[in-house]
Amino acid sequence: MPTISDQHEARSLFHRKLGELRPMLHRYCARMAGSAIDGEDIVQEALVKAVEAFGRDPIENLNSWLFRIAHNAAMDFLRRRRRQDAVYADEDPETMIDESTATVDRHTAAAGLRTFMQLPTAQRGAVILMDVLGYSQREVGDITGLTVPAVKAALHRGRRRLRELADSPEELTAPSLSTAELHRLAAYADRFNAHDFDAVRNMLADDVKLELVNRVRMEGRTEVSRYFGNYASIHDWKLAPGSVDGRAALLVTDPIKPDASPAYFVIVEWEGNNIARIRDFRYARYAAECADMRAVTRKGA
Repeated sequence: MPTISDQHEARSLFHRKLGELRPMLHRYCARMAGSAIDGEDIVQEALVKAVEAFGRDPIENLNSWLFRIAHNAAMDFLRRRRRQDAVYADEDPETMIDESTATVDRHTAAAGLRTFMQLPTAQRGAVILMDVLGYSQREVGDITGLTVPAVKAALHRGRRRLRELADSPEELTAPSLSTAELHRLAAYADRFNAHDFDAVRNMLADDVKLELVNRVRMEGRTEVSRYFGNYASIHDWKLAPGSVDGRAALLVTDPIKPDASPAYFVIVEWEGNNIARIRDFRYARYAAECADMRAVTRKGA
């Protein structure tokens, strides 16, 4: 029978493994949801479920177990969003062409989040797990609950659809932010960049909530105010209005690397004229890997 020390060590190893796998879990969930922001919500839901379930039953393969929980959380999310697609493919896997790895990798690597959303969920999950994350067909089946023949079918049809989409790329449109959204973002960015954190604090609602993703949560004006003090002591950031997956956001770049892509982003939500919630992805930069981040040019600038 495991001792208390053994149980403590096992749980410590488990939590360390969660931290190591979190970026990979996000890569999967973001592509399933079509949004880096929603992907993080799904990851957090999956991790809570994993922590609650750990220790109940033996786990043969921790990675597959965690991805199965993440897959189920993603499916629940999609059902809640009423965007559930057909699950099983009906094509005979024995008649399918075995695409070359180079061709598959090229089309999968080029696919953005919105492109993946055009695949049915079974195809989407199979392609992401195998072509993005490197799982075997058997492992994909274990995670998704599909048979190996169904996995082969989903892969074939999903890859074929990605090739079709690559030949007819989606027309990119500029993010549509309202004048009010742009004004609020610009005001926040200008005051933040000027280190006028007192002015930013005055914008906070009394019950404001802050999530420093993958690190800490704070609530209330007094507690959240400490967050701005921490930013005052570092200098690797500059905020600019923009959008992430079509949502209003602040894009964060390093001032000494002006030509580099944004390193991460911050989501600020408002209620009236006050800030109700801040989600800062500074310690979850993996989210920027697949996010559709676009700067917004201010009129008259």
